[in-house]
Amino acid sequence: MVGEPTSVGSRACIVGIGETDYTRRGGIADRSELALACAAVANAAKDAGLDVNEIDGLSSYANDESVPWLMQESLGLPKLRYATMAWGGGGGGCFAAIAQAAAAVESGAANYVAVFRSLCQGQRKRFGQGYGVPHSPGFLDPFGMFAPPFMLAPLAQRYKHDYGIQEEQVAEIALSGRANAARNPRAVFKDRPLDLDTYLTSRMVADPLRLYDCCQENDGACALVVTTEERARDLSGPVVRILAAGQGAEPGWGSGGLGSHNMPEEDYKAGGGRTLANRLYAKAGIGPEDVDTAQIYDHFTYFVLMNLESFGFCGLGEAGAYVADGNIRWSTGKLPINTSGGHLSEAYIHGLNLAVEGVRQMRGTSTSQVADAEICLLANSSSAAILGRA
Repeated sequence: MVGEPTSVGSRACIVGIGETDYTRRGGIADRSELALACAAVANAAKDAGLDVNEIDGLSSYANDESVPWLMQESLGLPKLRYATMAWGGGGGGCFAAIAQAAAAVESGAANYVAVFRSLCQGQRKRFGQGYGVPHSPGFLDPFGMFAPPFMLAPLAQRYKHDYGIQEEQVAEIALSGRANAARNPRAVFKDRPLDLDTYLTSRMVADPLRLYDCCQENDGACALVVTTEERARDLSGPVVRILAAGQGAEPGWGSGGLGSHNMPEEDYKAGGGRTLANRLYAKAGIGPEDVDTAQIYDHFTYFVLMNLESFGFCGLGEAGAYVADGNIRWSTGKLPINTSGGHLSEAYIHGLNLAVEGVRQMRGTSTSQVADAEICLLANSSSAAILGRA
């Protein structure tokens, strides 16, 4: 977790956001994954009112192939002083990359760090395709657990069974995200409405995960620029404070299919993240009751429910009823979530587009803006961040 800064002026903040267009997997053929990453970083620097050559740090995650020396050469960065990558399959390290950028600027290792993620799956690797897990193929592949839905379905099934979760409750995650996407011109599914009957009759992918429980597969890139509040005063754009950011998981989370099947039983059916949540709330000096909106990693719907519990918005096993009561809906709910449409309906850029939306909420510029929002949670079971309006 990011350490306590030595002075107010050294606290980290986000001063720029940038994106490319988002398409379905294979939709971008005229630009490389590296070109998309560079475009997103350049757009974020422009948004910050910063010359791109002032960026002297890069932070990404999950085996990003847009390696720093190629990014430096392509962007023409004269002084790259810091480059880091957070571990984590898929987007497990998405918010950890923000934590590492914050640590860099607070410590003086870099002045302006670009956090980025780029995907061009039509040209390179398809993340949703079956593949062997290197450290445990003999335990997983014979049982067909060679792609994310199959690896994670047992957790969802256990959670559903133990707490009596109903499909109509889970549907709230998908339906709410699709409604938010309809207001977002950047969302891939902005013109594709979804209703409860369509959700309930969609094909089963890996029981209990139906088609609309699963995120999209997309091409595109996005980026953030992180610096200190002191340096931000010299820039023209709006400032969003990073109140806390970090990564971590309960014991046993790090082995198995997507790190999912060897934790203690009480954590297996809870999705992890409780320890991380408590640490970050303590650092930010807030509790879940202070959060106005949340962008929760929605690779699969059931894990949004688990994260709502892990981050303290309701008790263990209560998230089904919590969402059924309309609490996550914009604009009437107590905690509107995934207000851009999330991974299910905007795009799946492995979590970082959720952070971009969190910044928009704190700026007051979201297409599903939460009125008077001052605190936004970015949540995943293994990394998270808390943003605050400056």
